Amino acid sequence: MDDLQEFAHRIFKAQPFSRFMGAELTSAGPQSAEISLAIVDHHKQQHGYAHGGVISYLADNALTFAGGLALGGNALTSEFKINYLQPAVGLRLVARARARGVGRRQAVCQCDVYAIADDKETLCAIAQGTVVSAAQ
Repeated sequence: MDDLQEFAHRIFKAQPFSRFMGAELTSAGPQSAEISLAIVDHHKQQHGYAHGGVISYLADNALTFAGGLALGGNALTSEFKINYLQPAVGLRLVARARARGVGRRQAVCQCDVYAIADDKETLCAIAQGTVVSAAQ
């Protein structure tokens, strides 16, 4: 499992956009991933909620990590959809993804995104996506 953690964190650290966003890979398993992000002003939209694009980024990246780990490495998002359930208000966002159906070349994954305020988690979005092996 240590090799998996090392591999996952090495890949995450190699993502310039994730560094730019201030995200961190907080957990990785053979078919799962958790990515979190402190909500700061530049992540918010005009009403003070976390912007949908920030939530979408977290869901997409968590889905791809979960699917990529399930497929054994190099992977890309083929498609995904997201349903926003309620505004994301709080200090932190957490995206928890898991591979639900894994084949040789693709994995179908699901992700829940939570806003955290006062140690309370509020489900703000649900996403589902297909991740494909990028190995040639």
